[in-house]
Amino acid sequence: MRIVAAFCVLWLLGLAAGVRAEPVQHWSVGLHRMQFADPLDARPVQALAFYPSSGPERSSRIDGYRVEAFEGAPVVIGRYPLLMLSHGNTGSPLALHDLATALARRGFVVVAVTHPGDNAHDHSRLGTLSNLYGRPLQISAAITTSLADPFLAPYIRGERVGVIGYSAGGETALILSGAHPDLERLHRYCQEHPRDSDACKTNGVLIADRADLAAEADPRVHALLLMAPLSLMFGRQALAQVKVPALIYSGDNDQLLSIEKNAQALARKLPVTPNYRLLAGAGHFVFMAPCDEEQRHHMAALCNDPDGVDREDIHLSLQAEAAHFFARTLGRPRRVGLDTADQ
Repeated sequence: MRIVAAFCVLWLLGLAAGVRAEPVQHWSVGLHRMQFADPLDARPVQALAFYPSSGPERSSRIDGYRVEAFEGAPVVIGRYPLLMLSHGNTGSPLALHDLATALARRGFVVVAVTHPGDNAHDHSRLGTLSNLYGRPLQISAAITTSLADPFLAPYIRGERVGVIGYSAGGETALILSGAHPDLERLHRYCQEHPRDSDACKTNGVLIADRADLAAEADPRVHALLLMAPLSLMFGRQALAQVKVPALIYSGDNDQLLSIEKNAQALARKLPVTPNYRLLAGAGHFVFMAPCDEEQRHHMAALCNDPDGVDREDIHLSLQAEAAHFFARTLGRPRRVGLDTADQ
């Protein structure tokens, strides 16, 4: 497995070198704020949309992250595939800002949702059924909101949508594409691995705060990018209805999730064989954007990687492959005045 992992890293580094050699599309990135009602309780949900812009390069400071995007910048006229981003438990979509902006530069509209009750500022739904089943409903509501948004809608090709899921966001993405969580699998796992403080915060039994909820797929979802996905609740039968292509990234040194029970098992069991990239030496947090000095000082555990792991090179490769993957599965951007045929 180490040999396979090392091969994948070499392949990724080669891809990164190829990206640097390719002609670069000189689009900047715009930022648009949206709000919609949480399907669970009608309270406001916040989302950030990143899109290709013809404006000058400008950055913004948002919640401690320096983001290469500027609010209200003009949109490059065209029609662009829509991608939704779901963050991990107690996380922030801004932790993945560089992936969102890199995809926007390449001609995608990326909408990043902050999940209520399960984000960096609010943990109130952690370990509950309402969180497991509510997160996919929030992404579906964000898709609907994006397709009706007066600012964004004229520029979105919304018939086929992609979902990016990091950690617990991978679980969310799988439910949206037809997976049905097996709660007993979580219970058995936590009996066998009681020290897994991330997956087993409630000892493998989710708090039944909303017995009326169940897994709901969204037929608009046609492709998945999963990074260090939490997926141990999905056996082969639970995944039987997931018929969309997937690109999966994980690190073989994940300090939070057992890759044997999550990413590796998922790659074996999905009905449509995914592209699976295993990164040698990489941990769970390598998929978060490279940190600046201030972040390294305040969030060292999230920012520092083992010797030999180059987060910036990994991100360059991930961004390039993600763009190719979504262009192939969803269709390429259609610029006004240019060749509009899908390739």
